[in-house]
Amino acid sequence: MQAHELFRHLRMPELDDFRQYIRSLPTNTLMGFGAFAALTTYWYATRPRALKPPCDLAMQSVEVEGGEHARRSCLLNSDELLTYYYDDVRTAYEIFQRGLEVSNNGPCLGVRKPDQPYEWISYKEVSERAEYVGSALLHRGYKPAPDQYIGIFAQNRPEWVLVEQGCYTYSMVVVPLYDTLGADAISYIVNQADVGLVFCDKSDKAKLLLDNVERGETPVLNTIVIMDSFDSDLVEHGKKCGVEILSLRELEEVGRAHRQKPVPPNPEDLAIICFTSGTTGNPKGAMITHQNIVSNASAFVKATESAIIPGTEDVLISFLPLAHMFERIVECVILCHGGRIGFFQGDIRLLMDDLKTLQPTVFPVVPRLLNRMFDKIFGQANTSLKRWILDFASKRKEAELRSGIIRKNSLWDKLIFHKIQASLGGKVRLMITGAAPVSASVLTFLRAALGCQFYEGYGQTECTAGCSLTLPGDWTAGHVGAPMPCSLLKLVDVEEMNYFAVKGEGEVCVKGPNVFQGYLKDPEKTAEALDKDGWLHTGDIGKWLPNGTLKIIDRKKHIFKLAQGEYIAPEKIENVYMRSEPVAQVFVYGESLQAFLIAIVVPNAETLSNWAKKKGFEGSYEELCKNKDLKKHILEDMLKVGKESGLKSFEQVKGIALSMEMFSIENGLLTPTLKAKRRELQKFFKSQIDELYTSIRM
Repeated sequence: MQAHELFRHLRMPELDDFRQYIRSLPTNTLMGFGAFAALTTYWYATRPRALKPPCDLAMQSVEVEGGEHARRSCLLNSDELLTYYYDDVRTAYEIFQRGLEVSNNGPCLGVRKPDQPYEWISYKEVSERAEYVGSALLHRGYKPAPDQYIGIFAQNRPEWVLVEQGCYTYSMVVVPLYDTLGADAISYIVNQADVGLVFCDKSDKAKLLLDNVERGETPVLNTIVIMDSFDSDLVEHGKKCGVEILSLRELEEVGRAHRQKPVPPNPEDLAIICFTSGTTGNPKGAMITHQNIVSNASAFVKATESAIIPGTEDVLISFLPLAHMFERIVECVILCHGGRIGFFQGDIRLLMDDLKTLQPTVFPVVPRLLNRMFDKIFGQANTSLKRWILDFASKRKEAELRSGIIRKNSLWDKLIFHKIQASLGGKVRLMITGAAPVSASVLTFLRAALGCQFYEGYGQTECTAGCSLTLPGDWTAGHVGAPMPCSLLKLVDVEEMNYFAVKGEGEVCVKGPNVFQGYLKDPEKTAEALDKDGWLHTGDIGKWLPNGTLKIIDRKKHIFKLAQGEYIAPEKIENVYMRSEPVAQVFVYGESLQAFLIAIVVPNAETLSNWAKKKGFEGSYEELCKNKDLKKHILEDMLKVGKESGLKSFEQVKGIALSMEMFSIENGLLTPTLKAKRRELQKFFKSQIDELYTSIRM
């Protein structure tokens, strides 16, 4: 049988090219080879080639001179770190000005209403309105200087960028606020940064700020500018507190009438004070300069330039918080190249609908979203046959990944993965994940399934956003890539945890033009983070892999992140739960691949019986510890104590396992000074931990 006859009844679009190829062959060739041979010939003739990596992937970083075993990116020609990529872009203000020029006044910022297409405002309109905002601030007496701080308390939306650019146009500094910090932390930031004016998106945020003023907590705040409409009651509330309430449109009209010439910042000037939630105490205000921002964005472009250069055709979906630097840097990269930013509707539940409508080409994500995507895909493969087909197809594409091939036009894409790709709009060509670790299996599967360049980065606010990044062509998982071209990385000994730099393990330290200037008005915390030689001590424990990439293996002082990016200080939480009457000892556990905490609890042998009797339970200590209903009551009491003590929702455990054996020096679970040996506890209770994470679904 001739090959084209074999396939003529198959109405699958992915075989059209094959049928055309078969028809082009001489008849004797078809007869000689047969259908299978012809298919094989076609496959080899059209087989994609791997992207050429930007360097030898067997050695992605090199050691610099100086004796500290610091390493830099092998993409650099010398030990001099990258400060900027384009000669005419040295500040965040110039980032936008370049985008304005190269876009030829194309669309810039877009929003949509429910069930409607995106509507866009142009680069020129953004630039003009930014000047109106900045001019109005000057007209109201604010200084065009890098010690003039302006607050923004809003979800991602075009006005966020308008206000930010308005500040940069006149050398002012942006101070983002965000809900998850809590009302007390917001008051602290307003006072710490001496913020007299805050831009809010909605009335409820303005009301929160007014309540703080009314209680006498933030006397410095005197003006609130609201982006959405608001009623007269809010204005009256403001008057009673001595706070003027304005609409953004009103402010822009003032600026239009009193437009002033831009006063652009210098690279060394402050651009933003990004307050991080930390783990204990008040938030810390990381001071980020224009050079910090430009060097970090430039390093991303440099690291990926061999594979992808953003352009005016690129579209970014903006949904990760603009109050965090990860999203800010991605947006800077897009704006610098004249691309578009489409904002989600503000409801994460509608994100998939926004993706389908916007059809973004650039999609930054956090591991929690990736985990949900992964779980949904495999949840829909609800029969053994579907699961087998999905596994088989992913293995075929993962084999291509190992060869350096990234694509979305294979047979497996058209048969299996096109629906997954279509759910993100169908045009994504670049994804990047950061903020917390991602499972190697999840990342590898999604790289294969989505068929786009998918990078993983590592960093923190104090180094602006990223200090290491995976490179084009290296689609292996389980590491966070090589140093970015703007950063030197070194590992230093952590003797108490048995990590030594001579063995290629230790605390990750960062140096370079992306490292922050310190914490606002907090020299003590600054000295803890930055040493006298300018090295930022991250608190993360890293390990150099043989190919010069970095793997994060632990956290100094046992502080870690959950999958959604929140920092957790387990000892603080344990101290709270110890106040629960039935609890004698507690070990709070979490990991960066999970979205919630669990705990191992040793009930108090002296008080448990009487406490349980009040709940209607009787029995021996052993019987009570095995009673599942009593365990629920113990968990409820712990959560009650936690709430009363001010634990945030993500700091509360979602499940517990009870142990009758006390942690002790003798069983190796406590140090001689009676501190918990956390790694030993993790190993000792591994089966209980695994069972809890398996049985609890978020």
